[in-house]
This record gives sequence, structure tokens and C-alpha cells, in this order.
Amino acid sequence: MSNFKDVKNDILKDWFDFREQEYFSTLVSEEDKKHHIYFEEIYNKILNSVPKECRKYVSRQLDILNDNFMEYVDYWNEKYYMYDVCDGVQLINKCLK
Repeated sequence: MSNFKDVKNDILKDWFDFREQEYFSTLVSEEDKKHHIYFEEIYNKILNSVPKECRKYVSRQLDILNDNFMEYVDYWNEKYYMYDVCDGVQLINKCLK
């Protein structure tokens, strides 16, 4: 039997992309709002607290930090959700045999 973790199927990635777009477009509950990262607000507060001659540099660094953080979150979510789904499928398949 092939290892499901080696299969390059993008269905799960498409689902994550859809859920991410849906999540960021609407925060439906107060609990969601408490755990949301308000990057734009933090970004503006930091930029407003630095001298004007440093804003361009600080802005670039904050953009790099945001991109890096989002890549980090995407990597770990995709890695562990994909493995959990694959492990679940393998477990069910073994139980059915």
C-alpha cells in the first residue's frame, strides 16, 4: 500500500486556502475577534511611533515579519493537518481490512 503522505494532492491545500479567505473576510464571533492578529493596527502604531526618516525601513521590516509569520503558520498548519488527515485515512483503512 502506498504512503498517503507522499501523495501530492492539493485538495486539502485548496480547502485551507478557502477557509483562510473565508476566515479573514468575516470574523463571526467575539471569540474569533479576541484571537485575531490585528497586524494593520499594530503596524500603524509602530510606524507612528518611529521618526519619519526611519519609517520606510521599519515598514519594510514589518512587512518581512508579517510575510515570515504567515509562511510559518501556513507551513505548520498544512504539515500537521495533512498528516492528521492521512493518518486518519490509514487508520480507517486498516480497521476496514
